[in-house]
Amino acid sequence: MARVILLNKPYGVLSQFTDKGTEGSPRETLSNYVKVPGVYPAGRLDRDSEGLMVLTDDGRLQARISHPKFKQPKTYLVQVEGAPSDEQIAQLRKGVELKDGMTRPAQVRLIPEPDLWPRNPPVRFRKSVPDSWLEIKITEGRNRQVRRMTAHVGLPCLRLVRWAIGTWTLDDIPPGEWRDV
Repeated sequence: MARVILLNKPYGVLSQFTDKGTEGSPRETLSNYVKVPGVYPAGRLDRDSEGLMVLTDDGRLQARISHPKFKQPKTYLVQVEGAPSDEQIAQLRKGVELKDGMTRPAQVRLIPEPDLWPRNPPVRFRKSVPDSWLEIKITEGRNRQVRRMTAHVGLPCLRLVRWAIGTWTLDDIPPGEWRDV
């Protein structure tokens, strides 16, 4: 039977088990949080993004979760700079043209500020610029896709939390913690 682990990846952590990057001070990786041999991430999450990662020891399951052809929905809670207009939300829903091509249509809705853990370091706050929260559900996973989509329509991303992959969610998993499914 496949082992499946749900991890709430903290901000600043690489979504891999080793850091082959720059010399000097080592960066945190998944190995700082998950001490289970033989599991690997099904997909990636940028270092400056937080939230749900699925780890498994089953290669087929890993592919079903992460490969775009399976259209596995991923839900993100996104804090953006500015107050989204109906037109900006409609653009995201329709799909936007990025340098690597047109995105699939997304499910997007304006939401109240979610009850999330504090981020370390905190998101910059500017009195003169409002911020808003969106829930964005996509069925592909290009590099930094949600950030690029919101920036494309004039809504720079301040904080990005992946809340769900398919039916798996972050419910009751604090940052840096994980649970078996």
